[in-house]
Amino acid sequence: MRINSTELQNNFGKYLLLAANEDIVITRNGTEIARLTTSVKHSDVPQRVNENLPVFGYGEKATYHEFLQLRKESDERVEYIDGEIYLLASPKVSHQYAVGQLHATFSNFFAENECTPFVAPFDIELKRPSTEEMNMVQPDLMVICDLEKHLGEDDYYKGVPSLVVEVLSESTRKKDLILKLDLYMSCGVEEYWVVNPDNKEVTVYHFEGQDIEAFKTYKNDENACSYIFNRLKADLSYVFRS
Repeated sequence: MRINSTELQNNFGKYLLLAANEDIVITRNGTEIARLTTSVKHSDVPQRVNENLPVFGYGEKATYHEFLQLRKESDERVEYIDGEIYLLASPKVSHQYAVGQLHATFSNFFAENECTPFVAPFDIELKRPSTEEMNMVQPDLMVICDLEKHLGEDDYYKGVPSLVVEVLSESTRKKDLILKLDLYMSCGVEEYWVVNPDNKEVTVYHFEGQDIEAFKTYKNDENACSYIFNRLKADLSYVFRS
């Protein structure tokens, strides 16, 4: 199937679903510029595109304006990292269970604190200081301590979370461990929790000066402890399903 870029922008969600059954060739002024495709066999494809695959084929970059336009015209959850658009797949039970348990732990800890935990979907705009390039991500869980200071008139948060949590899945592992770790470290996030439901492990990173100051991996029935929030800890026997 061949469509022009305007048609793709106006019906983004529709063509994401169609791409599970056939390649979608995107053209601009009659010239092929990209291909929307799936990365697995059609017989194995659920009705979505693998989230590890950029929306524009062959690694083509999209501008932030193009991303915002696609996002506006689609109900799909997407992220924009270093010029590429990623579709967020529906999470599994183990993923949601870990997010829910951690959110409950964080909510209890910050109940009488100026910081507030939030769960996805929650858009976070991050600008790399070195390039001034905009990114937009939806962390699984985050702790925000300057909400009132950076709350825009449109009721969207414009700041940088103090702590961010991402729960790994098969399709997000590379993005969370490499792309997002580097993005969060570069853009002012102080602490990053990487949660692995398969291994029942949590690695906590402490960032300082756009570098990894310290990190530690917790497993089994240990308590994952925060570097920046004194006495904040999560019992892993409570976080993961038995």
